[in-house]
Order: sequence, then structure tokens, then C-alpha cells
Amino acid sequence: MTILTVKKLEETLSALAVNGKKPEKILLGYKAYGELMNDRNFFEEVAGSAMDPNKRKYKNIKIKVTQDEYQFEVKSSKK
Repeated sequence: MTILTVKKLEETLSALAVNGKKPEKILLGYKAYGELMNDRNFFEEVAGSAMDPNKRKYKNIKIKVTQDEYQFEVKSSKK
């Protein structure tokens, strides 16, 4: 399975912003989330965003960890 990187996440969030959409929630499979947590900057931002793991955020966008191994989806709305 393709490894999700912070660069890929950033590119996806940037593409949404260019298209006039506001990211509301990032859905990540538990293995994809684990891979992202190996990135120090991602880890520090997410782990520092909340004491409760269910309320964590990345760049003020809620993160939802799912049971699908490598799910990667960004829910968005129009600005």
C-alpha cells in the first residue's frame, strides 16, 4: 500500500484551498495515521492540539482515525 506522507497531505489541503473549498475533517486509516505520526512536525502539532486523542487536529482541521487501514479522505465544504 502507498505510504501517506505529510507532503501528500499538504498538497491535498492546498488543492482544496485553491478550488475554494474549506477542509473540515481529515479521515485517516489507523495505519496511515501511524505513518504520519512518524513525522516529527506532524506528531508535535497533532499531539499538542488536545489531551484527548479523539479531539486532535492538524492545522485546525479535525482528525478522525478510522478502522480502514490506509483510508485518506478530506471532507470539505465551499467557503
